[in-house]
Amino acid sequence: MASSSGNDDDLTIPRAAINKMIKETLPSVRVANDARELVVNCCTEFIHLISSEANEICNKSEKKTISPEHVIQALESLGFGSYISEVKEVLQECKTVALKRRKASSRLENLGIPEEELLRQQQELFAKARQQQAELAQQEWLQMQQAAQQAQLAAASASASNQAGSSQDEEEDDI
Repeated sequence: MASSSGNDDDLTIPRAAINKMIKETLPSVRVANDARELVVNCCTEFIHLISSEANEICNKSEKKTISPEHVIQALESLGFGSYISEVKEVLQECKTVALKRRKASSRLENLGIPEEELLRQQQELFAKARQQQAELAQQEWLQMQQAAQQAQLAAASASASNQAGSSQDEEEDDI
C-alpha cells in the first residue's frame, strides 16, 4: 500500500472479516498471521485500485456517484474481466436482498391491514384521546369548583366566628 497519511489502519478491511473469509474458503488449512496480514493488505490495495479506476470512469462520464456499472468498467479496464460475471451475480444478489429488506421494513405491508382501515383506527384512537382529555378537563374544573366552594365556606365560617368573637368581646367589655 502506498499511503503516506499514517492512517493505514483506517483504510483496511477489518481483520475479523478477512479471518472469516479465510475460514470459510479454506476450513482445513492453517494460515500464518503474516500471511493473513498479507491478505488484508492485498485486499485493501485491490479495493483502492478498483475504486480509483471506477472514480476516474465516473468523472469521465460526468457523474458524481460511482455506480455498479463504473466498477464493472473498472474491472474490465484493469484486466480483471474474468471476474465480471461473478460480480454481476453478486450485484443481482445484493439487489434482491436489498429489495427484500425494503419490503420487510414496511410496517403497513407486514400488518396485512388495508391503509383505509388503519386510518379509520387512527381516527378512532384520536377521538378516544380527545374524549379522555375532555373528561379530565371536566374533572379538573369540578375539583376547582369544589375547592372554591370549600374556600368560600371556610372564609364565611371564619368571618362568622370572627363576628361572633367580636360581639362576645363587646359584651365582656360591657360587664
